[in-house]
Amino acid sequence: MFKKDITPGAKSKVKSSVQRAIRTKITETYPLLAPHIDEIIPKKSQLDSLKLPDRVTLYALDSHPLFYQHMDDPITPHLRTVHQFPAAFPRIRIDRGAIRFVLSGATLMAPGLTSAGGRLPSGTSATTDKDEEEEAEEEKRYGGRDLEEGEVVVVEAEGKEEACMIGQLRVGTREIKEKKKGVVIDAGHYLGDGLWRIELD
Repeated sequence: MFKKDITPGAKSKVKSSVQRAIRTKITETYPLLAPHIDEIIPKKSQLDSLKLPDRVTLYALDSHPLFYQHMDDPITPHLRTVHQFPAAFPRIRIDRGAIRFVLSGATLMAPGLTSAGGRLPSGTSATTDKDEEEEAEEEKRYGGRDLEEGEVVVVEAEGKEEACMIGQLRVGTREIKEKKKGVVIDAGHYLGDGLWRIELD
C-alpha cells in the first residue's frame, strides 16, 4: 500500500469531539496502550488529519505521524508509535529469511512465521530444545491467545530489536499454524516504505 513515496494531501485540524472519539477507539482497539494515551495524544493537543493516496487518512500531532486508517479498516499505529510502545500490541515474529522480502514490500507469507525462527502466539515454535525460562519469556512476549483474522499485529524480525512491519492479519494464527502456507499480511506498513519516509513539515 505504501511502496512509493507519498505526498500528503491537505492538512486539516480534527474537531475536539472527533479527537475524543479517536482516543476512545484507540484505547478500545489496543487496551495495553490505554495507560499511555495521554502521552500519545494529550487532551489539550490539536490532532491533524491528512489525506493520503488510496483513501488512507493519517493522524499526526505536531508533524509526527501517529496512526493511519484505510477506509473502514481498524485504526493502525504508525511504526514510530509502535517503536515507542512495543509491548502494547499483539506480536508475531518472522525468521531471518523473510526479513528482506518484508522490507521490500512483499506480501508476508506463512512459511516465514512457521519455520524455526518464526514465532506465533501460544508459544508455537518449530524447535523444542529450549529451556523453560526461554519458553516463558516467549510466551509473555508473543502471548497465549490465538489472534483472529482482521486483527492488527506487529511483526518483529528474528535477531532484531525493533518491529519491522505492522498490518492486518488476513487469516487467524490458528489457521497459519495448521496450514503453514498462504498470505498472512498483504498490505502492511513496513520500515522504509513511503509512510515511514513521509515528511509532514
